[in-house]
Amino acid sequence: MSDLEIGMLGRTDDPEGAENQLGGTSPAPRFQMPLSVGLYVHVPFCRSKCAYCDFVSTVSDDRWHAPYVEAILFSAAHWASYDLLDDVPTLYFGGGTPTILGDELVRLVRGVRDIVTLREGAEITVETNPDTTDTALIAALTEAGVNRFSLGIQSLDDAVLRVLGRRHTAAQALDAAKVLAGSGRSFSVDLMCGIPGQTDESWRDTMIDALNTGAGHLSVYPLSIEAGTPLCEQIDAGMVSEPDSDSAASMMVAAAEVLRHAGMNRYEVANYARPSEESRHNSSYWTGGAYLGLGAGAASMLPASAFATVADAEGWSRSVGGTRPEVCAEHADDRTVRRTRFTTTTDTTEFMRCPLAMPADVEHLTAEEVAREDVMLGMRLTSGVAAEQVVSAGLAGVLETLEHDGLVELVRAADLTEWWRVTERGWLLGNEVFGRVWQGCE
Repeated sequence: MSDLEIGMLGRTDDPEGAENQLGGTSPAPRFQMPLSVGLYVHVPFCRSKCAYCDFVSTVSDDRWHAPYVEAILFSAAHWASYDLLDDVPTLYFGGGTPTILGDELVRLVRGVRDIVTLREGAEITVETNPDTTDTALIAALTEAGVNRFSLGIQSLDDAVLRVLGRRHTAAQALDAAKVLAGSGRSFSVDLMCGIPGQTDESWRDTMIDALNTGAGHLSVYPLSIEAGTPLCEQIDAGMVSEPDSDSAASMMVAAAEVLRHAGMNRYEVANYARPSEESRHNSSYWTGGAYLGLGAGAASMLPASAFATVADAEGWSRSVGGTRPEVCAEHADDRTVRRTRFTTTTDTTEFMRCPLAMPADVEHLTAEEVAREDVMLGMRLTSGVAAEQVVSAGLAGVLETLEHDGLVELVRAADLTEWWRVTERGWLLGNEVFGRVWQGCE
């Protein structure tokens, strides 16, 4: 066995728990009713790092692939032993580039499906890039149960792709889309605007060509320049022009117009879909659903009581600042911890050596913070947030101020129910809207 494979079998923080990890007695069931938990699996490997990317990803050695899959399956089985994966409505394999694993990805999909209990009709998504999308692999993945793909195209202009440091050409992207269309499964396309050198004509052509692939879902994001990325360094050195925020805003407006006329309904600030083709997995993030992330750098959010149960059993509580939260509603107040967010280590090698290690970061959210966060995330959706929920969160004054600034509006239905939603101007200034809601700033 390799050092990585040997290291995977131990947990450094609790050697007395080795019997459970190595196939002995599993932890007893922890919850009376199945908790609905969306499952995310992070594959951090790429063939090359894109110029704008600051995600948890690395250019991998193929020899890492099998040990990484083993580490994921090992951690999935351990989390499942706490009865936390007995009702999984969505399963999402993201990256990085999951399809770089090839046959190992098929093994990973099958292995995770064997471990968890998927809800009937569960959405199972795999992210892929044009240079790793081929007919045989996509066919094998669909046979393994994948029913949705997400294709990272970003642009269909070769000059723009070169600025982004993408490996593929526009022609390769369209060929990959044909493969996905031929699979008979739903697929989404990711696009990016506001890129240095990108023209309005180039952007419109990209959208039209993307629509013509038959994709049922499009995600449209303005380029964000992140510190430390090659693109940021190129801009600082004067090698690439600085992105124009006004141009990016104009392109987002154009996207809304073009996609609406094509029958793509905006359901979130950056996401459009044909009827019934919205991303169920991503929608759970925006509606406060519980989710568990497996893999290097993966993020999770669970009810605080569920996290406390695991933290107590794993011996994490002393190190993550987590006293057991109050779970009885009649004794709860705004300071009661309701949810816990946590992430695994971003060090891929460390994750493979010790997939059951204590989380790298833990954040406990009080009831007050949960209420504010639910309103903030809900305002990302075109459906908006019920007025009574806004009042309950203590944010009515904030929303009224945002209304005065033309960023949100109060809508009243025929049955007199009311809800708040973002205006067209608010979409373009989304970070300001969401930030003020989260901070409770009028």
